[in-house]
Amino acid sequence: MGKLGKKARKFAKKNLQSVLKRKRQLKSMFKKKASKRDEKDEAENLEEDQIGKSSGRDLECENIEDIELDAVFSDESDVVEDDSESDGYLSEGSSCPYPDENGTESDLDEDMDVDNGGAIELLEQNRAICIELTEKKKKLERLQKKDPEFSKFLESYENGLGKLRDDENYSDEDNTSEDGTESPEKGTVNLRKGKLLTSSAFNLLCQLVREHRSISALTSLLNEYRAACHYGSEPSDLHDVALCSGLQDSKTFSKILIFMLQEADNIFREMLGISSSSCKKEAILELKNSSKWKTMKPLIKSYLRSTLFLLNQVTNSEILAFSLVRVRASVIFFATFHPLLRRLIKIAVHLWVTGEGTLALHSFLVIKDVASVFSSDCFNSCLIKTYKAFITHCKFVDPVSSKHIQFLHNSFIELCSLDVQNSSRKAMVCVEQLSKILQTGLKTKKKEAVKRICSRQSTNCINLWVSFISANVKDYDLQPLLYMIIQIINGVAVLFPGPRYLPLRIKCIQWLNNLSSASGVFIPVASFAMDILEYKTGKDNGKPGKDFNFSSTIKLPKHWLKSRKFQDKCVSSVIELLATHFAQWSCHITFPELATIPLICLRKFLETTTIERFQRMVKRFVDQVSILTCT
Repeated sequence: MGKLGKKARKFAKKNLQSVLKRKRQLKSMFKKKASKRDEKDEAENLEEDQIGKSSGRDLECENIEDIELDAVFSDESDVVEDDSESDGYLSEGSSCPYPDENGTESDLDEDMDVDNGGAIELLEQNRAICIELTEKKKKLERLQKKDPEFSKFLESYENGLGKLRDDENYSDEDNTSEDGTESPEKGTVNLRKGKLLTSSAFNLLCQLVREHRSISALTSLLNEYRAACHYGSEPSDLHDVALCSGLQDSKTFSKILIFMLQEADNIFREMLGISSSSCKKEAILELKNSSKWKTMKPLIKSYLRSTLFLLNQVTNSEILAFSLVRVRASVIFFATFHPLLRRLIKIAVHLWVTGEGTLALHSFLVIKDVASVFSSDCFNSCLIKTYKAFITHCKFVDPVSSKHIQFLHNSFIELCSLDVQNSSRKAMVCVEQLSKILQTGLKTKKKEAVKRICSRQSTNCINLWVSFISANVKDYDLQPLLYMIIQIINGVAVLFPGPRYLPLRIKCIQWLNNLSSASGVFIPVASFAMDILEYKTGKDNGKPGKDFNFSSTIKLPKHWLKSRKFQDKCVSSVIELLATHFAQWSCHITFPELATIPLICLRKFLETTTIERFQRMVKRFVDQVSILTCT
């Protein structure tokens, strides 16, 4: 038999049982030495791991493209749960306990002190009662099947008992007062279902509240105010609302709204002994365990809930603005009603974004007061919600809405200035997200990624944080944020060098000039500005062209590149941007070196251009800069 070949020896070495048995014996005696093949396998595994990591980074880049700028922060639930299970009306009887802010009665707190043994006994009793009830229910069902006439008799008997109980309850309400005595308070008006609120009755209630501070009269007014705020908003309960409120005419309706919005805050403050100028939440928290607060708490809560519901339903801007002014005066009362406070923030942010003029201004003042009065958690909620609303609203900008966008921009910067350290941490998160988006665009050059960078949302986000840094960099340590935003702006300017992106390049240079002026850090922008002169501006062969708004656009249409106004805009923008840059460093010792290369480029442009107006403009600027370099 001949000698085995190479492949046969390998097969025998790997698969024969005798070889495998010998290998196991040797392995138990000696440590196995790594072969070259094993080393190759390990190297291949390392390469696969590296490829997997790189592919993971690519997947991360792909995921970054799907992330929106307004989804950077963790999503907070926009659904504000109702803090009470009741219908919102206050009980005008003295025996009815008031629910607290979690929708449970205060008497339930006493039941929590029951020990475990008592709880077990109660469970056993409940089980026995349930068993008895089920047995009786089965007997009644059997009896109903056997004798239908007897079941009809039982139903008529129950209806008669119900009517009798209703009559007794009404008589008790008419004859008993708040103290439980038979004789009612002098001048007290008891309103119940089915009665109309006439103008004279309303005036009497107002008089009792103003002069005598009557709790029962104030309760009745708050019930009528609640019905007025909900009027027409509950189609299924229109009949009940009509029975509860019974508003006689529109005049009485408006009187209730105006009186409660104007006087409620002063009445609550006077009854609680709080100064009208007090704007600190501690004034409310100190009274939390007092008897006054326990009496006034359900009344204040009813007023706040009704007013917030009114803000959600009304569309008239004047009524909304007036209601916001009065809610702002009562902001400290939200200290113990956190669900209502969250609802107030949500409504105020919505009106701030969608409103115009005084409505948006008053909405922002409410947001600002809430952020300054309450804790840092509340400030974070206000900051995140306003940022998301601003970024979402910036998706579509036109010349008409640009003024409102500027107002939103300025008011957001003012809100951030209330807590710069906290705002800088949020700004760092947003800027890092912008950096990831830019890196994805520079790396992949995909159309979707590039489009996201030059979108209005991204540019407005950059502009927002540039303004924030410029306003606070002198007083706070914002250097990491400053350098990161400078790198992002430089990357945007490099990624979009074409003439159609002239507005975006001008904005980038303006942002860098603003940051340099505010921080005192030198940022080179001359090269970006001189690149604009290469956009075929040397020959005057274009048409005049139509007017175009540079402030509300990022990318120019193609037909505008051949117009004369495009050439004028290029040259005038270069002169303005360089003038701003040189003015910041004209007194510095290195200014001559800074201006040398731009002056060479401008003189070269003078030699090549044939347009007289450009020659005059550039020559005058060159002469002025040359004088500064010689002095």
